[in-house]
Amino acid sequence: MRVVSIVFSPTGGTRRGADILTKALGGAAEEIDLTKAGADYFAAGLGTDDVAVIAVPSFGGRVPAVAAERLGEIKGGGARCVLVCVYGNRAYEDTLAEMQDIAEKSGFRVIAAAAAIAEHSIARQYGAGRPDAEDKKELEGFVRRIAEKIEKGCESAPAVPGSRPYKPLPAAKLVPQAGEKCVKCGLCARNCPVGAIDLKDPANVDGEKCIGCMRCVSICPKKARDIAPAMREAVANMLKEPCASRKENELFI
Repeated sequence: MRVVSIVFSPTGGTRRGADILTKALGGAAEEIDLTKAGADYFAAGLGTDDVAVIAVPSFGGRVPAVAAERLGEIKGGGARCVLVCVYGNRAYEDTLAEMQDIAEKSGFRVIAAAAAIAEHSIARQYGAGRPDAEDKKELEGFVRRIAEKIEKGCESAPAVPGSRPYKPLPAAKLVPQAGEKCVKCGLCARNCPVGAIDLKDPANVDGEKCIGCMRCVSICPKKARDIAPAMREAVANMLKEPCASRKENELFI
């Protein structure tokens, strides 16, 4: 059984959750990074003996549009797959349902799904430090149950929560900008999942392309990129009530 990791993780939280699962399954033999702009995802093909762990973050209760597009280009080839939706302790709403629809249309056989918590990519005080040791133990327990299902040859699709049609995609997005500390190293531009940042002048951002994923903020070595402080405070205040209590990981199998 070959394990293939298919991950869209701009700031690393989704990858940490996915890595716990893939490691517990025996480790990923191959990784497909959905954040790579310009990659040939049509060339990625899987087979019936493969097990894919497909992990994406929830953006406003939906699959990020660019991740949905790139995942839809991959040929599942009848591979079994485990869906992992990672969210910042608020809610994931229709994300798993949308993931299931995309995966099945691409030729994957969905056998399990999980919703996992990670640190919020904007208001990092929510879900801070997660996935933590408790999460790791719980996710590893999920994998044992998934492995048992695989060993039994059971390939029934799980009933995942979510509405169809899905909720509308978020209308507003936060576009990070470069500040005075920017040295124009170009790291943000080279790693932007949608190529929204000008390599020669990182202060120049295409607001139409930008998806507000916060990768440029998280990887900047000079801490020179961020959203406006007033906007960050507004997001934190908006999330205060829904993120007040610790959310738990969920498994659907």
